[in-house]
Amino acid sequence: MNTLDNIRKSFNYATSRNDRSEIGQFLTPVAIARFMSSMFETGPQRVRILDPGAGTGVLFAACVETLISKGERPRSIEVVAYETDSAILPYLEDTLRTCQSLCISKGIEFHGTIKAEDFISAALSEVNGSLFVAPGIRFTHAILNPPYKKINSQTAVSRKLYLSGIRVANLYAVFVWLSMLLLEQDGQMVAITPRSFCNGPYFKRFRAAFLRMMSLKRIHIFESRKKAFGDDNVLQENIIYHAARGLQKPESVFVSVSEGLDFDRAVTSAVPYSQVVHPHDRDMFIRLDIKEADIVPTEQVKNFTSSLSKLGLNVSTGRVVDFRAREHLKQFPQQGDVPLIYPCHFVNGFINWPAESSKKPNAISSNSETSNLLVEAGFYVLTKRFSSKEQQRRIMAAVYDSARINASYVGFENHLNYYHQNGRGLPADLAKGLALYLNSTMVDQYFRLFSGHTQVNATDLRKLPYPNQEQLTRLGALIGETMPDQETIDSIIEKECSNLDK
Repeated sequence: MNTLDNIRKSFNYATSRNDRSEIGQFLTPVAIARFMSSMFETGPQRVRILDPGAGTGVLFAACVETLISKGERPRSIEVVAYETDSAILPYLEDTLRTCQSLCISKGIEFHGTIKAEDFISAALSEVNGSLFVAPGIRFTHAILNPPYKKINSQTAVSRKLYLSGIRVANLYAVFVWLSMLLLEQDGQMVAITPRSFCNGPYFKRFRAAFLRMMSLKRIHIFESRKKAFGDDNVLQENIIYHAARGLQKPESVFVSVSEGLDFDRAVTSAVPYSQVVHPHDRDMFIRLDIKEADIVPTEQVKNFTSSLSKLGLNVSTGRVVDFRAREHLKQFPQQGDVPLIYPCHFVNGFINWPAESSKKPNAISSNSETSNLLVEAGFYVLTKRFSSKEQQRRIMAAVYDSARINASYVGFENHLNYYHQNGRGLPADLAKGLALYLNSTMVDQYFRLFSGHTQVNATDLRKLPYPNQEQLTRLGALIGETMPDQETIDSIIEKECSNLDK
């Protein structure tokens, strides 16, 4: 990826700024590409990525890199990249080959196609096909930095767009409009464009189509107009947005703000959807002034300045994938078996095992074939990887207490994450304090700002701020046989925060 940034800089240096401006070409920095890719939620097993106006391919490359780094990788990835600039095609071909090699190394099927043709004409043929022509490919992901250029109303392409009902003043809106038409149901789009479409009469038709077809989930705002494409001296108010094809609107839109490419210092807020798009606004403006919005407070959790690395802790995904180890699973333990823990064993902040009425197995054989799936008995903190939208909290934690379960080893199923110290258990009070902290409303609200979906991955948990070891141990000493109720948990954590403020 860093090589692509060097190519971008070299290409910019070797070509004329006026020539690039003439075709609206501003190549995406790697930092932006990676940030954009991080917005995608976990998707289907068979991924099809659209990158219109691909340039050197940095956007789809970042998307592929992100997808294969996740715990649950897709089985196959297909990329379709459009680019008409012949000077940049060799770089694009190299990027595609790099993606192919990367996927093959991870056991993922890969197909890549470069279409050296005009995206608008090709897309119009796809979306306006006759009843006698089989529908073309639809995409699960679209990632784009479209050209910024006004449309000449006298061209043939402009007339085709007009006849198709696509009536906008700038190419970037055309690219976004056609891309969302090419998405399958629940397909996702991440785009970086000027923010000019958010209000005003010129983009009203585009806004109406966008908000009708897509569910807006996240917006990132750059405070500086100079930073996003500084190499090109572009003075433009850009935003990045993530949306999914579908009618169901989220309760909140996550709005983040950074000065420039310092995304790790971005301030994020959950803004009610009705405040971003007012339900009775006939102009359908997209409001980005978050200062007056009813945002979720986040400052409290920032009082905790430790991290998992500072604590000497790790978090991993459970090793037991039940359908792959089916022959070793038991409904109830027998001689030579050890506990197998599922989300159904979570009771009042601790693991209750075995679960008498559970449909899930309670045990796994301990033998040479399963030894790499098990960990030594000890105190562990477990979190559920999946939750429903209706559940009160996204992060739900429980303590595995080896003193309550007579076993030398234990298996954690793949729907769980587990905190450990280099593969072994934690000190008892540290584990209890960590579970208390993770079960607080404060942490849940903070987590929701950075994750708009219901899945909680180990990577997400690594990014959280944490109390230090002394604080966690002090919190853990307050816990008895069960976890306190939610009100008490929140009261304890807020008191700990107030002590830090003094």
